[in-house]
Amino acid sequence: MNAKMQAALDTIAGADRAREMAVFAAVHDGGSFSAAGRALGLSPSAVSRAIDRIEARLGVRLLLRSTRALAMTAEGQAYLLAARRILADLDEAEQQIADRGTPRGRLRISAALSHGRQCIVPLLGPFVRRYPDVLVDIALTDTLVDVAAGEADVAIRFGPLADSTLTARKLGANGRVIVASPDYLARHGTPQEPEDLHAHNCLNFNFRRAEPVWPFRRTAPDGVVQDFALEVKGTILANNGETLGDLAQAGIGIARVGTFSVVQPLADGRLVPLLERFNPRDEEQIHAVFVGGTATPARVRVFVDYLVETLRPTRNPGA
Repeated sequence: MNAKMQAALDTIAGADRAREMAVFAAVHDGGSFSAAGRALGLSPSAVSRAIDRIEARLGVRLLLRSTRALAMTAEGQAYLLAARRILADLDEAEQQIADRGTPRGRLRISAALSHGRQCIVPLLGPFVRRYPDVLVDIALTDTLVDVAAGEADVAIRFGPLADSTLTARKLGANGRVIVASPDYLARHGTPQEPEDLHAHNCLNFNFRRAEPVWPFRRTAPDGVVQDFALEVKGTILANNGETLGDLAQAGIGIARVGTFSVVQPLADGRLVPLLERFNPRDEEQIHAVFVGGTATPARVRVFVDYLVETLRPTRNPGA
């Protein structure tokens, strides 16, 4: 037998083993040869012969058969775990190879609640029209998911990134702005200096990492720049800038939020930017993080490229 024929036979044998593994897993899942046959489109006798071939090749009993039920031996349990792992690896390898040509398959996206709702969700319609074979599965949560562990394909992250093996693509930067509604300012006055905020209801975040201070920058007449922070107080705390922006629009108080969350209210006058000459222009970098490398599925690559193409930085109004 020549090498080419032997290679062909080895390929056929490998395919047969993969099919037999699938049959064995179906028997376990269905609880009987008949149920496995119905799931796979095989006769019960064909299922039985596949199990016989595995046991004969391995020289061990994988299933204990009785007229009432099937029981898995210890060797059967070990074979089942290995079979599931191998079948999953095969599926993943084929999916990755198929994805390299045409973007397709499920794309799992994780984004922060407020930014995701306001900035990412509006982009999904045009994206799926461009790539109709991609199934978008988006989760909006302020909890960080583990992309490296496979909890998401792409995550949108704000601020400094932790050291990891993940690939990061910069999507932009988000500035911060202090805002209030015209109604609130008409009733309580407009602060002219940062210290004036002590007399106002300042709405703040309730993050554990958040401090009850707002940063400012003042330039003295001699040109010396002073960075400082003031402690502010108010009657409401919230876990996202969109909520604080809504509260500010309702005339309840003054808020300092990410600019992305108040772009439209600022544009149409429902909110007014305050103390801009004291704005330190601090920004949070925005990145898309994902598992990079040559095996990155096409659906991930094109989505990240799409975000880079369509997202715009939301900087401070006076920047």
